[in-house]
Order: sequence, then C-alpha cells, then structure tokens
Amino acid sequence: MEGSSPAPATWTTGAKQGIGTATTTDSKLWFTLANGGLSEVYFPTVETPDVRDLQVVVTDGTSSEAEETATTQHVELVDPRALVYRQVNTAKSGRYRITKTYAADPARSTLLIRVELESLDGGTYRASVVYDPSLANTSGGDRGSTDGETLLAADGDIASALVSEPAFTRLVGDAANGNLIQTGDEGTSSFTLALGFGTSTSTASSAARASLDSGFDAVLASYESGWHAYLDSLAAPAVPAGLLTQYDVAVMALKAHEDRTHPGASVASLTVPWGDAVSAESPTSGYHAVWARDLYQVATAQLAAGDVLAAGRALDYLLTVQERKDGSFPQNSTLDGTAIFPSLQLDEVAFPLILAWQLGRADPTTYRTHLKRAADFLVANGPATQQERWEEASGYSPATIAAEIAGLVCAADIARRNGDAASSLVYLGFADRWRRSVDRWTYTTSGPLPPHYERIDQDGKANTAVPLTIANGGGSYDERTIVDPSFLELVRLGVKPPEDERVAQSVDLVDSTILVRTPNGPGFHRYSHDGYGETADGSPYTGAGIGRLWPLLTGERGEYELANGREALSYLRAMAGFANEGYLIPEQVWDRRSGPFPFGEGTGSATPLAWSMAEFVRLARSLQAGAPVETPSVVRERYVGRPLSAGPRLNVQPPRSRRGRAAVSGTTNGVRVAIRVGGVAQLAPVRRGRFSLTLKVGPGALVDVVAGGRDGWTTLKQVAVRRG
Repeated sequence: MEGSSPAPATWTTGAKQGIGTATTTDSKLWFTLANGGLSEVYFPTVETPDVRDLQVVVTDGTSSEAEETATTQHVELVDPRALVYRQVNTAKSGRYRITKTYAADPARSTLLIRVELESLDGGTYRASVVYDPSLANTSGGDRGSTDGETLLAADGDIASALVSEPAFTRLVGDAANGNLIQTGDEGTSSFTLALGFGTSTSTASSAARASLDSGFDAVLASYESGWHAYLDSLAAPAVPAGLLTQYDVAVMALKAHEDRTHPGASVASLTVPWGDAVSAESPTSGYHAVWARDLYQVATAQLAAGDVLAAGRALDYLLTVQERKDGSFPQNSTLDGTAIFPSLQLDEVAFPLILAWQLGRADPTTYRTHLKRAADFLVANGPATQQERWEEASGYSPATIAAEIAGLVCAADIARRNGDAASSLVYLGFADRWRRSVDRWTYTTSGPLPPHYERIDQDGKANTAVPLTIANGGGSYDERTIVDPSFLELVRLGVKPPEDERVAQSVDLVDSTILVRTPNGPGFHRYSHDGYGETADGSPYTGAGIGRLWPLLTGERGEYELANGREALSYLRAMAGFANEGYLIPEQVWDRRSGPFPFGEGTGSATPLAWSMAEFVRLARSLQAGAPVETPSVVRERYVGRPLSAGPRLNVQPPRSRRGRAAVSGTTNGVRVAIRVGGVAQLAPVRRGRFSLTLKVGPGALVDVVAGGRDGWTTLKQVAVRRG
C-alpha cells in the first residue's frame, strides 16, 4: 500500500451511504461515503472527483486488515437536520470497532474526520490511514510527496494535503507519477484527519492546517449550523413524523448537488454509476454532469419546498449556459455547458419553458432572448424526438409529447404577456394539434397486449407492428409490447385529466407487467426488457444487464393516485423504505428475493439520484397541497375539465411565390389568425371570415397558419409555398 500502485484503478461503487458539503461558497468540496470508508471527494467543482478512497487499516503487530473488507459496516445520520454522517465499522472477528464522523469546513475546502479505534477484546491495535487520491478526475498523473507531517499530492492545478492530529508517526507517499497510494501511521487510537484541497500543495496544506487549528468540534458546529439555517429558511413541511428526517435529507441532498462556481448547475448524482467497474485511468463524467431534465426535476422540487432562489438559479443556468443559439439544449453537459452526449431530447427543450412559467419569469428579455427560441425550436422540430426520457429510443413518446405540449402552452402564456399575440397563437396551435394526435401516435389498440400507451412509437402509427431494439442488450421486440409508465406525464403535466380512461387502462397493464411488490412497497421497472442494470448474477453493469426498479417511478405513481383523489401516502412511505441508512434514495433497487442485494434496497448504480430525492420532496409537498404541485395550472385549465373541440374551420389557399413574395390567404370562422414562416409569426387581419397576408418567402418554404376560435381552441394547417 505504499507509493504507486501497479493495479488498474477503478472508481468506487455508485451506492453511496452518505454525502456532504458545506452550505457556504467559501468551501468548494463535496464528499461521499461508501463501503465503510471515504469514497469520491470533489474539488473545486462538483464535476471533478479527486479521491477514490480513504480508509483505516488496523494492525495487531503481526497482521493487518483493511476496514472496508474486514468489518461489518453501519452508517448513522448524526444530526437529522444536517448532512453529518458517522460510519461505525466493527471487525467481523469482533476484536475492534472503528468510528468515523465527517464534517466539511464551511470556511475552506477541507474535510475533517474524527476517528476512534476501540478494542473490543482487550487487545492492542494500531491504525494506519491509507489514502488513494485521483486528482483532476483520473487515477494517473498524481505526484506524491511528504512535507514534515503532511502527505501531499498534486496533479496540474489541483492538490491535496492530508494531515493528522496527533501527527502521523510515519509517512509513505512519495511518487513521481501514476496511481498514487499514500499511508500515514497513527500513534494513538483517537485522532482527527484533515484532508485539504487547493490549487497547489501549499494552499492545500494551509487549508488542512487551518481547519485542524479550528478544532473538530468548532468546525462540526459551524457545519451543522449552516444546514440548520438552510432548512429554517424553507417552508415547513407537513409530513408524518416518521418521514420528516427523510424529507429534510432529501431537501439537503438537492442543495448538495449544486455547484458553487456555476450557480444553478446541479449534477444528476455525486456518483459514477457502477463505478467499481469503470476505469479511473481516464476522466469520466459519470452522473456528475448536468441534464436539463434532471435539473428541472430538482428545481421544481426546490420550488415546492420553498427554495425559490435555487429554482431561479437553475433556470438562469439552463437559459444562459446550456441553451444553444437555436433554442435547443444538449442531452447533457459539463458545468460550462459543453455537450457530453450528442443526442437531442425534446422534453429537455420543453422543461425550461415550464419552469420559467412556474417561476413567473415572463420579463421581455428572458422571453425574447431565451424562451421564444426554445418554443420556436419545439414548433420546428417536434413532436417526434431523437431520444425519449430514458435516452435510448427515437420516435413519438407520450412522455416527451406531454412535456412539449405543456411547454408550448406555458410559452404561449408568456408570449401573450409580452404582447406577442401571433407567437402565442402559433404555440397553442401546435400544442392543440399534438394534444389531439397523441393517442393516434402512441396509444395502441392492436397487438398481443390490451390497449395501452406505448413506451415509444417509432413512426407514429401505433397499431402497426414495428420491431424496437432495446438498448443495453435488451433485445428486439414489437414496440406495441413495450410497457412503460412514463405516459403518466400526460396527467402530471396537465395534458390529460387524471380519470382519463386510456390512462387508467395503461396503468392496469403496468401493474400486471412491470410492477414488483417489494418488502418496502411497490416498485416499477422503467419498461419491459430494460437492459440498464446489473447482470443476472448481480455483477456491475458494463453495457448490458437487467434493469431494476426505479424509486422515482413509485413517486410518480403516487402523484397520479393523488390527482385521482386516492390514497398516496403509501407511495411516499415506499420511497422512504427504498432509502438506505443514510436516508439516500437510489436510482435503482433490487427487484427479486435472491441475489447480492436485499430485495427492495439499492443496487450499485447510483445512490443518491437527485431525481429520486426530488420526486420524494415533490410527492411530499403534493400530499400537503392535496394535488400534484408540479402540474402547471395554465395547462390543466386548458385541457382538463372541458372537451377538446376540433377548433375553428380553416381553409388555406396554396400560396405562390413571385419575386420572393407570397400572399397567404384563406377562410375561417375563427376570430384570429396567425401566420408563421421562417421563425417569424404575424397576425393576419380577419374580415368577414377571410384573411390574407403578404410575406417575403420563397418557393418550398413551409408556412404555419393557425386560426383561433372564440372558445380558445385552435386549428393548425401547414402549407408549402409553390413557385409563381
């Protein structure tokens, strides 16, 4: 365990038992706990892991053993209102116990660890601390050195310093390059470690020393105080007493995923999913990247919890960092907005529109510079998407279309407030057309299963047999046989009424196919034949496997039940049951009675998943409100509680372009007409049922014509401009 290790390095399991960070901007450090030890620590941003492992090795003078493999491990949340965790690791032999308590220093980028080694059999034991840095998101390239009583490591402009109080009695950790392993021997059974970070070894050492000088108790008190103040600033939740700690941890975990250099940028998880099977020899994004979808889930939960400022920062980040000039958003990105994965997911274009409406962000600059671009992109590129919310398949997804419809209705309301009546009518025209068509595109009444909403239909012909190849080695199946509960977005976003018969039929099919009743409550697979999960024997996912149960889907089902006026608290309790000892809710939980994981508890994918924590918060707040808080009222009021009519009559004469100009004309019994071409929408005067507008447009261009009726419903027609 000395110097550079020749063994290939991997990251650590995604199943974190605890996470933590200070609430201040002075500290730019995030830590995670797993397998009884310290796992990834991030500095100076939430996307840059710099540690793979820090653990205690115990010796009795003749042999040594590492706590991560030689002990039975237990995690405690020390303070129910702060992210303060204690690991209690008891030797499997019963000879000793190691207790470690963690606190991030709010004043600087240092993690303090109080360690107690206790003999249980009267024997004499000594501890060594083994530290495995992975500075700058790789295991290689770390240069190790010692300076008096300090273990130093550096890679480029990131450095760490590990010191102990009382001081280490012996240090091993010099290495020029490679997968550095550093060791410090302790002379006592009770000691405090300080792991500091900086842009150089001197600044890292200064941070670690300053934190030690402050004292563990003082740092811990300041750390706890920051979290207490944060929770006190939010609206008090009305949840059963037995769920209050889970709620508070979920709210704190959402805040803990936000970066401090890039405000509003919350990563999906402080993990590398199945990281113990992922090489650390080159940089990885893991889940410590930003997805617009996940950030929307986090922001709406924070908004529901009363953290309006955090939700506003998230929207600012989405619009000013992630949004592209054409109004689209990357599939995911680094903190500075650089795209990581290449695909386009249209729900991620729609969600910022919904969030902006929910926040009341309707100022002219935000609308003209950002929101209008996103809405125009949806109009030009929807409703079929390159990928749906599971990031795997293209076509007509009921979940994506629900988000698109809701996004356009929200954008229409914001456009109206900004005096852009033409764009407002166009957005409603597309939203209404897609609302009328979503069943034709995605609700199948043929095939071997009862009628239901499909996961996705590749060509928008829901009753045709088209094979769908499942990603991650899932196989190929008739797309009509793939069951997925994501259609519940239609209800949650206000596009369909909760009591909709076709939704109810699809729910029944979900329950008979992909619902699993675990000891902790009902769990759901993402969809039939999902391959994103551990292999059959529980080995880590490396490209193919079996998808397990997703707790966030249990929360979404709870919102659906609540919307129907039925009991939903049991779903919140189930989500809490899926959480681990540290109150962290996983991405996936094990779906069977046998295997390497307990039935209904987290797997090695990613714990916590911010989306899971957000869903818990949102469901809790929805139960308090008596209805799903995520549902935009402007969408619900348009589509729920009144019949969706066919819209006004609309006839459009095929326009002909002469010298670059064409007259777009026709007849309607509507009261308003908007004409859009080339991204520009204009109102056309309607007189005695006729309208006409001359535009600069060449042959081949597609013109959108929308008529609005007195009842608010619209009709959309699209015509191509012909040559003179």
